[in-house]
Amino acid sequence: MSVLNLVSFLGLVGLGGLAWVVGGFRRPLPWRTVFGSGLLMLALGAVVFLLPQTRLLLLSVNNLVVALLEASRAGAEFLFGPLVLNPGETTSAGEPSVGFILAAQVLPSVIFFAALMAACYHLGLIQPIIRMFARLFQKTLRLSGAEALAGSANIFVGIESAMTVRPYLAGMTRSELLTLLTCAMSTVASTTLALYVFFLQDAFPQIAGHLISASVLSIPAAVLASKLMLPETAKPETLGTLPPIEASQLHGNTMAALSAGSWDGLKLAAGIATLLIAVLGVVGIVDLALEKLTAPWSVWFGEPLSLERILGWLFTPLAWLLGLESSDLPGAAQLLGQRVILTEVVAYQQLGQMASAQAVSPRTLLVLSYALCGFAHLASMGIFVGGISALVPSRRNDLTALAFRALAGATLATLMTGALAGLFYHGQQGILGL
Repeated sequence: MSVLNLVSFLGLVGLGGLAWVVGGFRRPLPWRTVFGSGLLMLALGAVVFLLPQTRLLLLSVNNLVVALLEASRAGAEFLFGPLVLNPGETTSAGEPSVGFILAAQVLPSVIFFAALMAACYHLGLIQPIIRMFARLFQKTLRLSGAEALAGSANIFVGIESAMTVRPYLAGMTRSELLTLLTCAMSTVASTTLALYVFFLQDAFPQIAGHLISASVLSIPAAVLASKLMLPETAKPETLGTLPPIEASQLHGNTMAALSAGSWDGLKLAAGIATLLIAVLGVVGIVDLALEKLTAPWSVWFGEPLSLERILGWLFTPLAWLLGLESSDLPGAAQLLGQRVILTEVVAYQQLGQMASAQAVSPRTLLVLSYALCGFAHLASMGIFVGGISALVPSRRNDLTALAFRALAGATLATLMTGALAGLFYHGQQGILGL
């Protein structure tokens, strides 16, 4: 084990301890959940990074996702023509690409994947996998059935995961609600997978498979963080049982499912676009204000002070816990800080640019790909709290009171998955697909 691997291991333990500190040193400590989460993370990490068979499986999954992305461009190219093409490509009629345009080249894939997942859900292809993971999480982490089911669903869907346990939301304990929110913000839905694959596939050819494994690893990490912050002291309604999956998302036929899924995908793509416009605009205003206010002291700060630099300073100790090379720490800390404000979309885009320019090492690229894999940002907190509150208005006060705690727990959980990747990575050939 190298020094960096050791730092990653100590960081994994330290991030768990930090979750307990953030929660206010709550007792009694849920030792079974702590040990179960830790052992499950280590076991899954060993399976992902050390078994050659798993690498072949990840490669197969990655190739499938990339093939689907390529095939999905047909509809977007029909509508938008050369706007959809990557730089350097041409249409069948010889029209050249106009360059990178996120709205035309990336967001249509979100619509396609949302429609595809809706069709797969309607055909019953997703539910058995959700229940398989739910049983694993329930047995190893000592979760209630509702917690395990919702957490497992988060691997495949976003806010819709709460629909799988809708009948039980009103009776959930506060600890269950915190776990529900933390798991939701610690994973990325398959509908947005295309965004991150698009940004990183050139520098990290096997990124799709690793993003899926990162979402799986994030569930025990999120459970560990949430239960250390707010241990269970009551008896959950679904403790010891695994409830059936709510069937409210089923449609009359496959075409209806595709239609409904594509409409949901359109709303999701529009939400991403409008959110980026609003958030990046506000950050631009804040940066301008910081530049003007700190201009008299520019000799101290060097380059103009910005929100990105401030967040980078705050996240430097957390980035160090991931076990990164010292030369990559400033850039990694800025990306982790950006994710909280600017969403993971911007962070992944910048990571892809840094990787293409070979500005980060392969180890840092892998670790950050895992550490950024989650909806742990302010906008997502509002979406999940608002969405679940709409499903169960009687618990709105509890959900809003737990919101920032869930954001902190989700951030720590995604950092834990990054530290786990750093623990098991020692330069293995084929991990990144390079």
